[in-house]
Amino acid sequence: MRPHLPALAATVSIFLLAPSQPMSAADTQSDARAAAGLHVSNGRLVEKNGAAFVFRGVNHSHAWHPDRTTRALSDIKRLGANSARIVLSSGDRWTKNDTADVRAVMSRCKANRLICVLEVHDTTGYGEQAGSVSLARAADYWISVRAALRGQENHVVVNLGNEPYGNNDTGRWAADTKAAIARLRAAGLRHALMADGPNWGQDWSGTMQRQARSVLDADPDRNTVFSVHMYGVYNTADKVRNYLDAFSRAELPVVVGEFGHDHPSGDTDEDAVMARTRAAGIGYLGWSWSGNSGEDTHLDLSNHFDATSLTPWGKRLFNGADGIRQTAKEATVYR
Repeated sequence: MRPHLPALAATVSIFLLAPSQPMSAADTQSDARAAAGLHVSNGRLVEKNGAAFVFRGVNHSHAWHPDRTTRALSDIKRLGANSARIVLSSGDRWTKNDTADVRAVMSRCKANRLICVLEVHDTTGYGEQAGSVSLARAADYWISVRAALRGQENHVVVNLGNEPYGNNDTGRWAADTKAAIARLRAAGLRHALMADGPNWGQDWSGTMQRQARSVLDADPDRNTVFSVHMYGVYNTADKVRNYLDAFSRAELPVVVGEFGHDHPSGDTDEDAVMARTRAAGIGYLGWSWSGNSGEDTHLDLSNHFDATSLTPWGKRLFNGADGIRQTAKEATVYR
């Protein structure tokens, strides 16, 4: 998500593609290489000790509201979340979050016993959104802050780039994602990585779904999780179920990295997202804590960053059926 996401046609179809084959013995053996901390095993994200970790958290726009982060993470934890996805900037579109700041954000996540997903937002809508940067540029950023990231593999997932393609020219998504992963691994980063889908994260073209296996296989550590963002494209329970189940059948790790209850591009079926992810053991991270603007203001979970004043969307996500309070389990690294 970005502050003013262009509307997508609510009538766009999701291309449901044949799932890839389940993980091979070679894939299973590769788990040992990836076990520096959080890692993929048999199509699931697990902790170093092998315990499954399922995201139940929210997004927080640190890059735009850094003065709110300390209180926000404390409130998000107090409301029951086990994780937070943190908006950062490479400095290409907003003020850069440098090594010291990244270290401080991770420290606050750890102090609040949250698994931290760090994402660089400057890639949003590349190829369609003016000013957006490539995954190669995002890789430059991650390498520039690697001193902060090293040693945090138990607590941190690195999200390569937010919504790294718009709806135009998504054909290079797989190649660019593989190249970014290769550069991070060559730079010594052993973290679980997260790859967002194209089409503003919604992958309505099926590009990520079709090519996820090849991207995972290209990761030397076989330690990449795939993230779909569910907004107006996912306006029925069938669309939600069919997309997520294709990954589950193929034993490919997937998470709903963003979703909301409604969007200018259509009425998201948030009940289906929450019910299906619970049934399938898939993680989700709702968008977003507070500070949205323009057409996205209604996606705030809290009013003016006030945890005592949740919006209807916030009440639904935290306290409703299949919500965070009901389903979140704290990471074992904190127990």
